[in-house]
Amino acid sequence: MKKVLVIGYVWPEPDSSAAGRHMMSILRLYKKQGWKVVFTSSSQPTERMADLVADGISSHRIALNCDSFDAYITEYQPDIVMFDRFITEEQFGWRVEKNCPGALKIIDTEDLHCLRNARHQAIKGDREITQKDLFSDIAKREIAAILRSDISLIISDFEMELLVGTFKVDIGLLHHLPFMVDLSQCPEKTNRFSDRQHFITVGNFRHAPNWDAVLCLKKIWPLIKKQIPEAELHIYGSYPPPKATALNNPKTGFLIKGWVEDIFPVLEKSRVCLAPVRFGAGIKGKLLDAMIMQTPSVTTSMGSEGMHQHEPWPGVVTDDFTAFAEEAVRLYTNEQEWLDAQTNANVLLTARYDGHQSGVRLIEKITDVEKNLAEHRLNNFTGGMLKHHSMVSTQYMSQWIAEKNKNILKINGEKGGS
Repeated sequence: MKKVLVIGYVWPEPDSSAAGRHMMSILRLYKKQGWKVVFTSSSQPTERMADLVADGISSHRIALNCDSFDAYITEYQPDIVMFDRFITEEQFGWRVEKNCPGALKIIDTEDLHCLRNARHQAIKGDREITQKDLFSDIAKREIAAILRSDISLIISDFEMELLVGTFKVDIGLLHHLPFMVDLSQCPEKTNRFSDRQHFITVGNFRHAPNWDAVLCLKKIWPLIKKQIPEAELHIYGSYPPPKATALNNPKTGFLIKGWVEDIFPVLEKSRVCLAPVRFGAGIKGKLLDAMIMQTPSVTTSMGSEGMHQHEPWPGVVTDDFTAFAEEAVRLYTNEQEWLDAQTNANVLLTARYDGHQSGVRLIEKITDVEKNLAEHRLNNFTGGMLKHHSMVSTQYMSQWIAEKNKNILKINGEKGGS
């Protein structure tokens, strides 16, 4: 039985974030192969974390900057190690290399953090993104982690093109893996136009692009409300802070609903999904969920980025907020255009988010790289160079912290015994 070790940045929360749901779909794919899967993380468990045991997935708490991980992975000896985001590769990649160098190393990037950060800096500066924004220290760290790994899972084809064209990453190190949807579980029919009401938006409030979108909706909503006085905007998302709940206003229909255990029934009751995304990376789970429930959406070019190419969008894409409001009103009130958008959603889901096909392609990629792992790594000279002892500052920092912690425990023990 092939053994897989997944090192999570956080424990997956599939009901709180698209990243959590994506992680669970990958874990379930590995289990479907008959592989043994263990999920580990140094983060604190949460109330909303997935029930891994229910999916036959083992879990184990690990510690940062501690040699106990070396003992654990040496005993387990996984065939595959998957890092959740580049940060965990920085923290644990050198330990994996030291204790089980033959293991296939995969990064699930979730999205490109360097791209999201660059766009955020540009938004805060009220300007266009620059090369300096993009070629940041975060980019150097993230690209280095990708190069040190055997396969990196990239959720957006836009990010694939950026990595290959701008950062000159060998495409053989990358694998495009969008959200994997079980199309057999998608409803063929949902609530009719006349049975739906109100607008909806969804997003974890801890994610900066989502909070920015809420602030944008605060400006856009009066334009919509003026034309549809009876409409409400329902804003769902995990972990709403006080500054978000303070925006709740029943008089204007701007309603902060917070977390909901199952977003799909709520989406099915809503007529239009709004997502004025101004920055970010990856692809947007809220828009994919809207497609699954056949709820048309209005978003920006940033929101739809990487989610479609030649396929028509299931709604409207516009970056002008006045036009955004007008299109939202039109889609909300025009049943035929709304029905056309539903048709586009079904076409797009089938064309790009078939989880069965995506899963087959990922397993084929893993199998191919495993068969030729020595040659695969030999061809990745830059990745090998980045593993050289002169370029592993994160390893030496971690070892220094580990030794410091040991000394502190020793000193405390001696004080306790005196």
